[in-house]
Amino acid sequence: MRYSVLFFCLLIAISCKEQKKSNDKDLKENVEEIAKRIHQEVITIDTHADINVKNFTDSINYTQRLETQLNLPKMEEGGLDVAWLIVYTGQGDLDAKGYEKASENAMAKFDAIHKLCEELAPDKIGLALNSKDVKKLHENGKKVAMIGVENAYPIGEDLSNIEKYQKLGARYISLSHNGHSQFCDSHTGEENNTWLHNGLSELGKNAVIEMNRLGVMIDVSHPSKEAMKQIISLSKAPIIASHSSARALCNHSRNLEDEQLLLMKENGGVVQTVAFSSYLNTEKNTKYTDYMKVVYRRVADSLGVEWYERSQLSSLTDIQKKSFLDNYKKVMNISEKSVALKTDVPPAVDVKDLVDHIDYMVKLIGINHVGISSDFDGGGGIKDWTDASETFNVTLELVKRGYTKEEIEKLWGGNLLRVLDEVQAIAAELQSK
Repeated sequence: MRYSVLFFCLLIAISCKEQKKSNDKDLKENVEEIAKRIHQEVITIDTHADINVKNFTDSINYTQRLETQLNLPKMEEGGLDVAWLIVYTGQGDLDAKGYEKASENAMAKFDAIHKLCEELAPDKIGLALNSKDVKKLHENGKKVAMIGVENAYPIGEDLSNIEKYQKLGARYISLSHNGHSQFCDSHTGEENNTWLHNGLSELGKNAVIEMNRLGVMIDVSHPSKEAMKQIISLSKAPIIASHSSARALCNHSRNLEDEQLLLMKENGGVVQTVAFSSYLNTEKNTKYTDYMKVVYRRVADSLGVEWYERSQLSSLTDIQKKSFLDNYKKVMNISEKSVALKTDVPPAVDVKDLVDHIDYMVKLIGINHVGISSDFDGGGGIKDWTDASETFNVTLELVKRGYTKEEIEKLWGGNLLRVLDEVQAIAAELQSK
């Protein structure tokens, strides 16, 4: 009799365990179903993706599934609706020759974006200038391009170029990048505590006023803390950080301190949390990249190609750089496959780390002031959001954390469009005076 009771208890225990497994599976499936529905219903906006004009030709362009992290097929696969394509120019000498060369680079990128939307794929993607354009293009089943300018350096000292860029579609401009510009100091001044303007230059102050007048959002992701504070005190409109995260979680000069985040809230702006490994978790990223550096070199050697660190690229000859870039993705792909089954690989920075920053900033400054960006093709990309095709994974993690559809809609672009609307409304008021 005793054995019968024991056997019966064992059957009940097994049944309960199997039921729990079944319930866990159902819960997981329900979470994914909820996330898929939300991801499909909200407009997803990534505020920072770099471009190379070589990918905007008649033979090679974003209508193809290129090795770039962002292109139309990958946007379609991942359910990414809107990409801010970036007119980026590196910092050069502050003289007429430098400005002229930078201007040529900027114009080539403006031309490339317009070519994509107007010649190469007008049936698939359109250029939006405001929130109404975004919604209309989305309703018509098209992907959406918007334009941001990373570094105002190519504007030179002629502020009329701000209006020129605005007419070409620019809807945000950063006054500096990595290095002090003619407009303001860069975050890079922290490295040796060397500053050029102690915030904004006089030209920079006038640029803020002009951008307010024209309805162009001011981006503070690269300017120094002092420059950012001066911009906020001077600007009549909300500002944005197009691709920055929380410094409290990752002590990198590209991230915003709590004081800055609170100023962004007070200003009514928005901080677009960026999927850039070293800005999310530097320690974790360093361990992973140090491990992978050895793997990359080993794979490159096996292929008979040269391999370089990112810091070495500026010193390479054109031939060396071309060879490296031609083989970069191949080496990376083979390397990632080669370590997939290894157990000693340090964990990579992933979507959970990204959402940790979102959680932190939402708690500190509120759901209305936080957004999402990738910095694809400019160094961004993390595990589970390596390119636009994996965009859904961000929404899935947000749902797992308990964010509602309304909150996710704000994070994925609603807040950004709200700021754009306000900036443009203030510009209309200023122009009417």
